[in-house]
Parts: sequence; structure tokens; C-alpha cells
Amino acid sequence: MSSAKVKAGQLWGKGKDDLKKQLDDLKSELGQLRVQKIAGGAASKLTKIHDLRKSIARVLTVINSNQRTQLRLYYKGKKYLPLDLRPKQTRAIRRRLSKKEASIVTEKQKKKQMHFPQRKYAVKAEA
Repeated sequence: MSSAKVKAGQLWGKGKDDLKKQLDDLKSELGQLRVQKIAGGAASKLTKIHDLRKSIARVLTVINSNQRTQLRLYYKGKKYLPLDLRPKQTRAIRRRLSKKEASIVTEKQKKKQMHFPQRKYAVKAEA
């Protein structure tokens, strides 16, 4: 059994299978501690349960982060990106016109700008 806290730094170097195995070990140990708690175990078991839950969370965080990294690599050159991998931003920003869309000028507007350009005025600056 792994009685010590799991360090996140050690987890990043491990492979997927090692992480899954460690997760199963931690979960089984947590189950045993919960049974002991009901049976009337010592108070030290309660803090150990807390540490185990946090360790499980760390392992799951590393697994999910690795998975998301792999998905980002997979969707790198693709046309569409899953919603959870897109930048969050705000709703208004996501719906805003892109730079290209905003810079498009219609044919009518082009003619209008060509035939009626903005007038230039000579203004004398006061000293």
C-alpha cells in the first residue's frame, strides 16, 4: 500500500498504464480505509482518507491533462476543434466577426469610396 502522499512532480514522468495502476491501488486502499472507519478505526485513518482522496485527484489531473494534450496534437491541423479544446473567452468575443470578415468591403462601398473620397481641408494652426 502507498501510505505516503503522491507528489504531482513524480506523476508527470509516468506512462498511462502506470498512472492507471496507481489510481486503482489508491482507490482500493481508500475503500479499505472506509470499511475500517465504519468498523471503528482510529482517528488517524480519517486524515489518511483525506490524503488518499487528494492523491487520487492528483493522479486523475495528470491523466486528464495528458489526454487533453494528446487531443490537442490530434486536432492540430484539422478544420474544426472540439468545443472543450477551443479558447473559452467570452460569449461576445466568440461571436464577434473575425479580422478577415470585418475587413471585407462590398463592391458598392468600394465604388462609393472611390468616387466620393473623404475631403481634405487645409487648416491653419494657431500659434
